[in-house]
Amino acid sequence: MADTENQAADRLQTAMHGTPQLHPDEQHRYLGTFRERVAVGVTVYQIKRYDYVDQLNRAFADYPDFRLLINGNLDEDILGPYMKAVAQAGVAFTLKTDSIYHTGDDNYALVLMTDHAINEDVIDIDQRYPKATPVDDQPKKAGLFGKFKKLF
Repeated sequence: MADTENQAADRLQTAMHGTPQLHPDEQHRYLGTFRERVAVGVTVYQIKRYDYVDQLNRAFADYPDFRLLINGNLDEDILGPYMKAVAQAGVAFTLKTDSIYHTGDDNYALVLMTDHAINEDVIDIDQRYPKATPVDDQPKKAGLFGKFKKLF
């Protein structure tokens, strides 16, 4: 009889509050998935200040069977280049527009994930795919001071 009462109480709780979620705060932070499934992430702060299309294309090449989760609450101006890149790469993506996905600087804008645990230690795109710095192959020209130094 106690099992029947517990089942009824569980059904009532589910009807009132929805299906219980495992680690809901973690799922809200990572756009509906768990941290252990994330390969690469880009925060809202990062995406507003820098262009990560090249780094994301490298990630798409490294993880071709993964899915990109996109925070759809951001402006189209910000997301446009990334939507184009994901379409060109042929990577599966999901646009997350629920109100639980916020657009604060520490929230995630893009999350490249899979459906099983991979436990990557570093998921920050800046650390995983550092931007290439231009190499200056030309020798530096000596300034006025350098020319005087050669004379003496």
